[in-house]
Amino acid sequence: MKHIAIVMAAGSGTRLGGDMPKQYRLLNGKPVIYYSLKCIDESFIDEIILVTRHEDISYCEELIRQFGLKKPLCIIAGGNERYESVYEGLKAVDADDETYVYIQDGARPFLNKEILERSREDAIKYGASVTAVRSKDTVKITNGEMGVKFTPNRADVYLAQTPQTFKYEIIKSSYDSLFKSIADTKAPEITDDAQVCELFSNVTVHLTEGSYSNIKITTSEDFETAEKFLSSGTIFC
Repeated sequence: MKHIAIVMAAGSGTRLGGDMPKQYRLLNGKPVIYYSLKCIDESFIDEIILVTRHEDISYCEELIRQFGLKKPLCIIAGGNERYESVYEGLKAVDADDETYVYIQDGARPFLNKEILERSREDAIKYGASVTAVRSKDTVKITNGEMGVKFTPNRADVYLAQTPQTFKYEIIKSSYDSLFKSIADTKAPEITDDAQVCELFSNVTVHLTEGSYSNIKITTSEDFETAEKFLSSGTIFC
């Protein structure tokens, strides 16, 4: 059985502003991406595939040398869209019949070993596992023009995080089907990997308990929250 992490770092981070992608900005003296990579490196994961922009490969190679990670790690170039980058990562996996892939956002620094272990357990049991937390807020679905279309039951609403973990053959075949469909029509709006599995396989995606501290850094406010987490000493792998 093989466990391979695909860490996504190909985004430009435009919503945070500035020239440097958010995953490479310093957080408490280290790049944001360091924290999830370090956690993965110290876990049961066998190998790491880091997917970044082509122009950032040499920069990442230098970062990895500085980090001193012990697990086998390769760095590859992603595509223009996130789903294209994930597909490149999947194609780089040397899989056997019992390979599981853990797709992790590089801008989500507070991954921990407990989340990884729960993801492993559920992926082996169900074939597809998505880390998630129950929504604390009431969610409104709009009609596209800021009018409320309906309000789903809050008890049924969960917020997806990463890692999103799959038996390799399930997610790879789902992505293969996605790209075959794109050849014939316009690509659907893909926001996470579970959605690809939902659309192109008959596997029911299982929700795995995440953590409210497992935030994704998208805005300057998120960055400030992450700094507070680290300074408080309550966040660790």
